[in-house]
Formats: sequence, structure tokens, C-alpha cells
Amino acid sequence: MTRLIKTLAAVTLWFFASGIGGAPPVLEANAQAAEDTSITPFTIHVPEEELTQLKRRIQETRWPDAETVTDQSQGIQLAKLKPLVEYWGSDYDWRKVEARVNALPQFTTRIDGIDIYFIHVRSKHPNALPVIITHGWPGSVFEQLKIIDPLTNPTAHGGQPEDAFDVIIPSMPGYGFSGKPTGTGWGPDRTAKVWAELMKRLGYTRYVAQGGDWGSPVSSAMARQVPEGLLGIHINLPAIVPPEIAAVLAVGGPAPEGLTEKERETFDALAAAGKMGNRSYATMMGTRPQTVGYAITDSPAGLAAWMLGHPGFSRWTYSNDDPEKSVDEVLDDVTLYWLTNSATSSGRLYWEYGGGRSPALSAGEMTSEIALPVAITVFPFENYRAPETWARRAYRNLIYFHEVDKGGHFAAWEQPELFSAELRAAFKSLRQ
Repeated sequence: MTRLIKTLAAVTLWFFASGIGGAPPVLEANAQAAEDTSITPFTIHVPEEELTQLKRRIQETRWPDAETVTDQSQGIQLAKLKPLVEYWGSDYDWRKVEARVNALPQFTTRIDGIDIYFIHVRSKHPNALPVIITHGWPGSVFEQLKIIDPLTNPTAHGGQPEDAFDVIIPSMPGYGFSGKPTGTGWGPDRTAKVWAELMKRLGYTRYVAQGGDWGSPVSSAMARQVPEGLLGIHINLPAIVPPEIAAVLAVGGPAPEGLTEKERETFDALAAAGKMGNRSYATMMGTRPQTVGYAITDSPAGLAAWMLGHPGFSRWTYSNDDPEKSVDEVLDDVTLYWLTNSATSSGRLYWEYGGGRSPALSAGEMTSEIALPVAITVFPFENYRAPETWARRAYRNLIYFHEVDKGGHFAAWEQPELFSAELRAAFKSLRQ
């Protein structure tokens, strides 16, 4: 009987991990506990009273006076934020994104003592290459919604059947619908091990990983750890700054002599960002995430200002005339943080990472230890543009490097078709 129960549990696990079927049959509790590897279908449903409370809080916002400058050097401007928040408290409809995501196969599973939420969409094409895609802060799994169909259904988006991917998009610990760590030690390396276990649990024996923002350190950690089945990674926030350049940037020194034109452009961009305080959010969350958390957990307007102050949003207009960067898409992301009460728990990742140090440093990311194939796409409006010379120095097995002409920090969100085409090209050689 025990063997039969375990067999039924294994079959059920495969069936629901595949993204098909309805609610799982009830198995005996002792079998579930013994396995502790069950994968449970998940549906988002936020109680109406929580949405009503959010709107009430927004409508009771106490606004500060306007900034005293004409740029964003003091932070996100009142004239830009206030209309967005007022729309949030009146006409914004969370149920639209809730329905959109609920149309996708969603699951949770417990790994390393924490519940991991993930979206898992299998391609209809045979031999699809599984890819696990990791978001960052202040993003979420919502960043990747638009790339699911181009990746799983490439023939409808200019690709070939052999370009297909199975797509796995987990929410990082402390983010979204994943559980919140109750102890320390939850940096990118630990998350990387959780992702490897997730892919194993889903039955994948060959797969690739992709990441931007925090997804880059997580994917890079996976490449260093070399879990069984991982073929290579694609990143769009690579750790390319050499140690000697990092040392100069740390003290605000002048650009070293001998830099190429592109290296000099990157140096100047990083130096300017440091002087302008573009990473001040990272410093605060890297040193005092709990202190910051009280305010952004209690005030919807404060949370929106904190998140939208990220430089990745600097070119976003928050206009519904722009379908790729609309008001609703911005608010979907902010609302997810609010409803899951994850403003503080997500910020602790910066503290775990070491005081908010930059993930652009090759030494910090130990890129010299990465032997697996690495692919990089450079998007023009990223926080910095990686020079190929530095990239090849940092990653000894760089199999793909391409600079594109559109997109920024949230590349999958902003340019989903281009982003998907880049993944097809980047991983083409690893499909053999």
C-alpha cells in the first residue's frame, strides 16, 4: 500500500507540473508529508475587502510639497507621481491582471523550507528547451508575461518550431506569492540552488537559465554551481566591470588611460550614476531594509514612489498610449507588492547581498569561476552598456554577445518580441 501511495503521488506530481488538468486529487496526508515535494496548482484571488482598503488608503494620501528643482535629482517628481497614484485609487482594476495570470498554469512547491510560486507553461512543440527566467527588484513575474507566448509558440512570432521553449518563471523568495524567508542567508546563491531543485522536481534533465537585474546574479550563481542539467545562461545585466576599474569607481577617480571608446562610455555612465545617487535605494535596502520597510509597507503612495524611483523606470511615461509601458502595467507591479505585503521582505535581498554592492562587478560575481556557456544581450537603455571587451574578459566561455537598438532595464517587459528573439539566438547552439 505504501508503494502504491508513493506511485500515485509521483504520477500526480508529473501530471500537474506539466501545466494540464484541474485540482489534484486528495492524497493521504502522511504520504504528502513524507514526500514534501508536492506541486500544487495555484490561483490568485485577492479578497475584495483588501482592494477596497487599498483604494481607501490611496485616497487618504498625505502629499508632500513639490520638489524644488526641475529634474529628478531630488527623487521622483510630484507632478509625475500624483496623477498615477490618483488613477490607482480610482479607475485601476486589479482584476484584469488577476484574470490574465490565472489563465496561465501556476503552481507552488516547498523547497528549502519555503513555498515557491511559479508559472510553468509547456510548449506544444516537441523537444522544447526548458528555460527558467528570474526577475528582479522592483520587478516581478509580471515582467515576463509578454514573452511566454513568443517563447512557447515561436511559429506565431517569426520563429521556427525548433526554437520553442518550455517557460518556468518563479517568484523569488520574499517576492510576490512566494513565501518570505524567516531567517538569513537567502542571497542569490541559495536561490540558485532552489531553482536547480525546482527544475529537477519538474523532471527536466536539460535546461537553460535567464536573468536580468537580480536574475543575473541568480543565473550566474547557477552557472558557478553547475547543477546537473544546466546547459548555459543568458543575462542582460552582466557583471563586467574589471577589478581595477571598480577600484577607481569606488573612490570617484578619473577614468584610467587606455580605455576604448565603449569602455570609456561605460565608465562615465557608472561614475555619473554614482555621483547622482542612482543606487541610493540599493544602499538603503542594503543596510536598513527594515527601517525603509515600515514606510513603504504602510503607504501605497510611498511604495509607488520608492519603486518607481528605480532608474530602470526613468524613461517610462506611465501612459496608456504606450502598450508596453502603460499606467496599468506599472500599477500591476506595484499592486502585487502591496497585496502580498512584500515591500520589506523583497528589499532584504539587498542586505543579504552585502550592503547593496553593485552586481556589475566581475570580482563580486566571481565570473572567473563560471565555465558554462554564457550569452549576453546589451539593451541600449540599461543602467550601463556592457563593452564586449570587458564581457569577454569576465566570462571565459562567452558564446553570444549582441547589442540591440531598443529596450532598457526591464527588457522583457519593454521589448518582448525582441527579447524573445534574443533568447532564441543566444541558446541556439545549446539545443544540439
